[in-house]
Amino acid sequence: MKLAERCLEGASLEAATLVRLLKPEVPLLPLLHEAFRVRDHYWGRTVQVQVLSNAQNARCPEDCGYCSQSNISTAPLQPYAWKSKDELLAEAHDAYRIGAYRYCIVASGRGPTRGQISRLADAVREIKREVPVQVCVSVGLLDVEKAQVLKDAGVDRLNHNLNTSEARYGEICTTHTYADRIATIEAARSVGLENCCGMIVGMGEKDEEIVEVALRLRELEVASIPVNYLIPIEGNPILSDGSITPDRALRILAMFRLANPSAEIRIAAGREGHLGAMEPLALYPANSLFVEGYLTTRGRPASDTYRMIRDAGFTVSRADGSQISWEELGVDRTFRVADSDDILKPEVVRSP
Repeated sequence: MKLAERCLEGASLEAATLVRLLKPEVPLLPLLHEAFRVRDHYWGRTVQVQVLSNAQNARCPEDCGYCSQSNISTAPLQPYAWKSKDELLAEAHDAYRIGAYRYCIVASGRGPTRGQISRLADAVREIKREVPVQVCVSVGLLDVEKAQVLKDAGVDRLNHNLNTSEARYGEICTTHTYADRIATIEAARSVGLENCCGMIVGMGEKDEEIVEVALRLRELEVASIPVNYLIPIEGNPILSDGSITPDRALRILAMFRLANPSAEIRIAAGREGHLGAMEPLALYPANSLFVEGYLTTRGRPASDTYRMIRDAGFTVSRADGSQISWEELGVDRTFRVADSDDILKPEVVRSP
């Protein structure tokens, strides 16, 4: 394929090539190998772990059809107001303790008020004083003034996903526009905040639309790209379109890596359900993932994810460069037959 060579030489892969990579006729394992060569060049075998905090649940006036916190979802959520500074600080300490590189504060809503931004900035300053983690926030639409307050408080990144292509955006949300999202991304960039921006796949998009988003993120020079696989939450108007097989999920990650060679590519929501037994292979194109859940849905326990990372031959990195042992991460033993089910125990063969 020689895709990795082209990327590492500084060439930008064109849209037609990237679309072809999503087709099943392109062999998957060679594609993953090309993506891994690029990942290894920029990130080595390290994995950055992110922990999400659902800082405010539900109570959102927007009508995003994929989101259980929207005003049109009937998902059985228990609303609550913004968490206190002490709660956010305690969660940041917990995130660092379990190996997180980045602590991500997410709040539902169209966008924060000036008072909410002020309180959030106060909490971030305290976190940055006490906890050696990077902080990312995702709080809806922002202007330059509010983005500057967050930057001054010590926020490292602002998350605001494109979610889908520009042409399809009106099919998933009508209360704000694709242009509104671009404006928030540009506001963050203008004050020096790194952007975290990705998409959700599995909502009926075509291959060309997925590639369009990947190339738009390249154009915006986005530092961190979360790839979400739609979780079909009962009560949401938009459920999975059935297109995401493990094979396709891996192709999409590989395509995003080759389209954005140096970016942090994250395996985000839905990885456990959509990737299935092929989940460890996602670490070959991606260098980042979430542990301990996705806001309103549970994820696999962190110790299980760390075991997968270890067994696949990768390591976990922290923002302060400190090392953490597998034992501290809850991966404290190797496989033994005595721990297995009866199916793996030797049979006693009797003579006739």
